Amino acid sequence: MAKASTGTLYRGNEGMWSWVAHRVTGVGIFFFLLVHVLDTSLVRVSPEAYNAVIGTYKTPIMAFGEIGLVAGIVFHAFNGVRIVLVDFWKGGPKNQKKMFWIVLILWALMMLAFIPRQLMHTFGG
Repeated sequence: MAKASTGTLYRGNEGMWSWVAHRVTGVGIFFFLLVHVLDTSLVRVSPEAYNAVIGTYKTPIMAFGEIGLVAGIVFHAFNGVRIVLVDFWKGGPKNQKKMFWIVLILWALMMLAFIPRQLMHTFGG
């Protein structure tokens, strides 16, 4: 008898969720870079328009957006190293689950160091 479908391709294991998170953070970083190139190019068109756009970024809401951006970049970088190790290190496939948890721990430590500094910078602490 055939096994019943769970309705999702993702079975909850670390490898699959890290794959999804890696793709999502990669797309997010791509769109940030696209916006960054476009808003920076405004300086050649109109310095006043550039200053107006940059002024909209100096808000508390954007400070939380920067926290999200850094979170995505840091995860993407650490997980990218993990992927390289899984692909090119002999013990990589056997240790990928441990490396995933190491990535999460390193990510959390980096974010714990970054977030207070970012909030102090934003709210003047």
